Amino acid sequence: MTEASIDVIAIGNAIVDVMAPCEEALIEELGMTRGGMTLVDTARAELLYDRMGPAREISGGSAANTLAGLAALGAKCAFIGQVAEDQLGAVFAHDIRAAGIAFDTAPRAAEPPTARCLIFVSADGQRTMNTFLGASQFLPAAALDLSVIADAKVLYLEGYLWDPEEPRAAMRSAIEAAHGAGRKVAFTLSDAFVIDRHGAEFRSMIEAGQIDILFANEHELAALTGTDDFEHGLAALAPKLAVLAVTRGEHGAVAIAGGERAEVPAEPIAKVVDTTGAGDLFAAGFLFGHVRGQPLSDCLRLGAICAGEVISHYGARPEADLKALTAPVTG
Repeated sequence: MTEASIDVIAIGNAIVDVMAPCEEALIEELGMTRGGMTLVDTARAELLYDRMGPAREISGGSAANTLAGLAALGAKCAFIGQVAEDQLGAVFAHDIRAAGIAFDTAPRAAEPPTARCLIFVSADGQRTMNTFLGASQFLPAAALDLSVIADAKVLYLEGYLWDPEEPRAAMRSAIEAAHGAGRKVAFTLSDAFVIDRHGAEFRSMIEAGQIDILFANEHELAALTGTDDFEHGLAALAPKLAVLAVTRGEHGAVAIAGGERAEVPAEPIAKVVDTTGAGDLFAAGFLFGHVRGQPLSDCLRLGAICAGEVISHYGARPEADLKALTAPVTG
């Protein structure tokens, strides 16, 4: 097996977060659920975007957020995700490349437009989100450069993208390419509703050894294993994986690898401001330690530090210097 030149390559939704302050009256007028997240179609997305005030636009998406954390820590990363040939597609491409992440997926000329999450921020900081998945759901297998995937230590896959047929087929091809090159495949379950739809397939993939590193929170662990008993869920799943990492919110995180078990408490912070991206940044820290060959306990600590940073402010991307924050662990 040749030495990999990329630490982590990820496949995920290419989404632009569009955030703007708004009055409560606008939320009511537009019939939005205050503080909720709603999936919307093209027409609704365009209507809401037209009604937003001056906005801040930044590339997002679960796997892309993880790579942003990894790149901030100093890892060499690449992203595969589908945007459209439009303004927000250009925003996404600029942001992710500016973060030092390689992004070479060609934009899609046809409809629908680039995915976006339209976030209306109330005066009290409450975020009302409207997500349009758009072009991100149409990533074809033909868009993959399998030689680049084979050149990464870890292939990281986003569960949210497993639903549509085209990207699911692309991710299956990517798994085959990664394992064919002797690399590791990491998978984040993303949400319990994803498991409700595809749990049988995920369990089959785990049994077949197609997933090496699995990220879950305690609710996703329960949904996947069919038990609310946390310890029973760990015992049922861990022997089937090279690495299992499970987050428990304020109760910290647990990881099991090769029979070794490690646990860390949640990182202490002054105030939890916004939990968006906590799991994404936990995966970033954990994978950074993993590709550097650090002990399991250090991988967990790195994940906890990165998650703690991102929940201390609004937004799903790190704002503080992650290298400085993690220096006591990375040396």
